[in-house]
Amino acid sequence: MFRVIARESLAPTVTKLVVEAPLVARKRRPGHFVMVRVQEGGGERIPLTIAGSDPEAGTITLIVQAVGKTTKLLSAKAAGESISDVLGPLGHPTPIEKVGAVACVGGGVGTAVVLPIAHALKEVGNQVYSILGARTQELLILENELRACSTELTVVTDDGSYGTKGVVTDPLAAMLDGPLGISVVYAVGPLPMMRAVARLTAQKGVRTIVSLNPIMVDGTGMCGGCRVTVDGKTKFACVDGPEFPAESVDFDELMQRNRTYVDMERVADEHLCRATGEPVQAGRAS
Repeated sequence: MFRVIARESLAPTVTKLVVEAPLVARKRRPGHFVMVRVQEGGGERIPLTIAGSDPEAGTITLIVQAVGKTTKLLSAKAAGESISDVLGPLGHPTPIEKVGAVACVGGGVGTAVVLPIAHALKEVGNQVYSILGARTQELLILENELRACSTELTVVTDDGSYGTKGVVTDPLAAMLDGPLGISVVYAVGPLPMMRAVARLTAQKGVRTIVSLNPIMVDGTGMCGGCRVTVDGKTKFACVDGPEFPAESVDFDELMQRNRTYVDMERVADEHLCRATGEPVQAGRAS
C-alpha cells in the first residue's frame, strides 16, 4: 500500500497527490511514469506521469484529472489514505542535454509532464522558453512552478480569460520565427494540440519531442492498446516511449485508436455516478 501524504486541488477536476513511494522516488527521472491501481480486489490500472519527486522524503507527485471512474476514485483520496499499487518508474526517461534555447509547451494536464522536463533542462544550463495553455483560466495548472524553472513563460487561453487569447501554436510560431534560436521543442498535451505543434515545427525544421502517455493502457507492452505508427513502423508508447519524434508520429491514426475504449469508459463512469449519487452526464468518458 502507498500512503497519500498530501492532497491539493489545482483546478475543478485536477488534483495533486503527494504519495509515499521511496523506491520509485529514488530512481525517477523526467519522462518516467507509474502504473497505479487505486484499490485491491480489481479495478483498472492507469498510467500517470511522475510530475516530481523527493528522494529524501521518499515521495512522488502525481497530477490526476478526474474524468472517469478510476481517476475520480484516485482524486478522492485524502491525506492519510492509501493507494493499492504504484508500479514504476516505467518508460524511457527524457534525454536531457545542453543545447542552448529550448521551448517547452504544455497543454492542460500535459503541463504535469512538461514541468519536470523543463526543470531538468534548466538545471543543465539551457534557456527554457515555456508556453502554458488551457481552455480557460480556471483550468490552468502549475503556472508558478513552470514559471520558476523557465527563462520566460507565455500563457494562453482559448477564451482569453487569462494571458493571451489563442492557442499554444500562436506564441510558438513567433518564438521559432524570432531571434531566440530554439533548437528543440518539447510538447505534451491533448493529441490535437501535439499534432498541431508537430505540423508547425515540421514546417520550421525544428526537432520536436512529444509524449504519448494519454494512449497507454497497461503500461507493460502486453495489451497492445498503445500501438502507434512512428516513421512507418509499429511502436508501443509504454515500452518504446512514451516520447517520440513528433514529425514521425501518425497522429491521425493515433487519435482514431485513442477512442477505442470510449464506450466502456462511459459505462464504468455511469456506474460510479449512480453508486455515488452524482448526476450522469451524456457523452462522458475517462
